[in-house]
Amino acid sequence: MDLPALEDLGDLAGKNVLVRTDFNAPIESGTIIDDFRIRAALPTLQYLVESGANVTACSHLGRPAGVPNEKYTMAPIRKRLHELLPAVTLLENLRFNEGETSNDQKFVNELISGQDAYVNDAFGASHRSHASIVGPPQALPSAAGRLLHKEVKILSTLRDSPRRPFIAILGGSKVSDKIGVIEALLKIVDELIIGGGMCFTFLKAKGHEVGSSLLEEDYVDYCSELLESGAPIRLPYDITAMNSDGEIGDPNSGGVVRQVGVDIQQGWMGLDIGPGTAAEFGDRIDGARTILWNGPMGVFEDDRFAAGTKHIALCMAENNAAFTVVGGGDSAAATKKFGLENQMDHVSTGGGASLELIEKGDLPGLIALREAR
Repeated sequence: MDLPALEDLGDLAGKNVLVRTDFNAPIESGTIIDDFRIRAALPTLQYLVESGANVTACSHLGRPAGVPNEKYTMAPIRKRLHELLPAVTLLENLRFNEGETSNDQKFVNELISGQDAYVNDAFGASHRSHASIVGPPQALPSAAGRLLHKEVKILSTLRDSPRRPFIAILGGSKVSDKIGVIEALLKIVDELIIGGGMCFTFLKAKGHEVGSSLLEEDYVDYCSELLESGAPIRLPYDITAMNSDGEIGDPNSGGVVRQVGVDIQQGWMGLDIGPGTAAEFGDRIDGARTILWNGPMGVFEDDRFAAGTKHIALCMAENNAAFTVVGGGDSAAATKKFGLENQMDHVSTGGGASLELIEKGDLPGLIALREAR
């Protein structure tokens, strides 16, 4: 995909440049838990600073619903950015203004006032038609940042010319959230592995009992049609489950955790793939040459249900013959939790954006850059 590059902006000495970044980092009690997204933007910001530009960065943080909220202040992000690159100014949370999510022209005008150029380096937000993403390119010379270019190149290659065998692993909660990407992936992968909460709707479609596990009844027929079509979908055959006496996230709450087969009785909830399934999925990963992973295999935040997700991550990290891509979001968080992020070829900064790019081949933010003045 041909996007305008930073070099296309020409001489930037003394120019004011607005950079849309994605600094939507996890913060607890005012402390940044993971500065991955901040560090990922540094190549672009450093290039602009070294080119003599006056750089102003802007980002959203959380979902403050269009009004200022101290919980979502950019102050911790600003402090960390100052430590890394003090020459860059960071605006307050874009979503403190309702005009950001509604793409209000008045808010766009406020953002670009006094600016000479615009750079989009917020891949993780480029699937949204928000003011800071699609507005500035209509008025300013614009370019894609280093991170945005890298993300688009890698994910477009997966979509258009992957090394084979190409295996995709999807997890997470809902089938309904991933219908488009499931259909897109089935056109290009050699095998689609499905785990996480979404697997139970597929298992129900095969006639299995899923107990109290997460289930989207309205999508059982859809899953059944996919399976009957002969699509190369691989599902779990054993599950780690907990009875109703337990509480997710609290090992001390009681409850029984055990391995069960593919049928789960009432009062029990599937919360991770079982060890047999994890081993089988691992074998498939070992033979792949391109691997895309988006979505955990279980509730990995609770160590009782983290084994499946950890095994997937380990197998990917150990497959040195494959090109491995972690599609952001919870998968990226899991990879970091297990200390494996540096053993993957690419960890995306955008979960939703990466899936939409694979599904549709384009994003609103990319279209805006290609159509920039």
